[in-house]
Amino acid sequence: MKYLVLLCDGMADYKFEGLKNKTPMMLANKPNMDRLAKTATVGLAKTVADHLKPGSDVANLSVMGYDPAECYTGRSPLEAASIGIALTDTDVTLRCNLVTLSDEENYEDKTMIDYSAGDISSEDAAEIIKSVQEAFGNDVYSFYAGVSYRHCLVVKNGTVDLGNMTPPHDISGRVVGEYLSTHENAAPLVELMKKSVAVLKDHPVNKRRIAEGKRPANSIWLWGEGTKPQMQSFKDKYGVNMGIVSAVDLIKGIGKLAGCEVAEVEGATGYIDTNFKGKAEAAADLFKRNDIVYVHVEAPDECGHRGEAENKIKAIELIDRHILSRLVEELEKYGEYRILIMPDHPTPLITMTHARDAVPFLLYDNKKAAAGCDTFTEDTAAASGVYYDHAPDLMGVLLEK
Repeated sequence: MKYLVLLCDGMADYKFEGLKNKTPMMLANKPNMDRLAKTATVGLAKTVADHLKPGSDVANLSVMGYDPAECYTGRSPLEAASIGIALTDTDVTLRCNLVTLSDEENYEDKTMIDYSAGDISSEDAAEIIKSVQEAFGNDVYSFYAGVSYRHCLVVKNGTVDLGNMTPPHDISGRVVGEYLSTHENAAPLVELMKKSVAVLKDHPVNKRRIAEGKRPANSIWLWGEGTKPQMQSFKDKYGVNMGIVSAVDLIKGIGKLAGCEVAEVEGATGYIDTNFKGKAEAAADLFKRNDIVYVHVEAPDECGHRGEAENKIKAIELIDRHILSRLVEELEKYGEYRILIMPDHPTPLITMTHARDAVPFLLYDNKKAAAGCDTFTEDTAAASGVYYDHAPDLMGVLLEK
């Protein structure tokens, strides 16, 4: 038996006036998902407990079958694991975004223009993070380059008691002043953010990017604080081997901490220009050595954060056409297989940030037909009456444990 989890990050949405009161899932041409839905169990699952923030960290842990209440210590330590940073028990890590802010003189008056600094390449970002480390790195602060705009700061003997370190994708288009933590412990970190503007203003990479019509990475933005996590291996927990395919350090880090085989896919960006076909081929290869493969696709989430309705629809269609179609074909070679398709959380176009609503899921078994529905959407999932209040239980259902 083989198992596929296809995690379409942020795919669920609210009905949107700009889409004639439909959602991207309702409008997307996704024949493969809809075909599976006809004989699948379709329902809703709550991936984020009420006391937790609706982030991809918590939500993906839930879908992978881990209870965040038992193992979650913050977002950035999971990303640090992917980058290969060895943490001590007293280290505190933070996500270090490269962002584009407007050019007002006072930091508090600046607007969050772009939380991804124009989808900065990993190569450009590495040069900038190197300069940030040269400017601010010392016995306390160490900066590490990750993927695209996503990087990491490690604080020696730090604290997670920092007040509200706001995720930058939550404040697109807003003046940042009221979203800067006023907690006394956060003051040195906020000061680093402010000082980074002078370091990056005339950086050669930014000068070139501006000349090319691209957005500059003109500030760092710190958030997502956490400490070294402890996770049981997936094999010990569920008795099967799992492989991971993802473009982003967060999911790769979870995979590495869980003892999974993590694929590297050339051209995987985490956005709609990602290498969809390459991800499918990487997953097909992982099935040779693993019982279950977890394919994470960030693109719908990124499109939701940017308010890009047409691109969010297109992202769902590309997942269906280039990943799901190819992997169903691959799974047929193994005879018996089961597929779980779901988002981790909604990323509604109307809010451009994460929501904690229960998400639709589709669980297909090629040897056992279920009641099913005509199409896989938020409405059909809600109408089925199938509901899991604790999404980590779904992994056990998928694996029949």
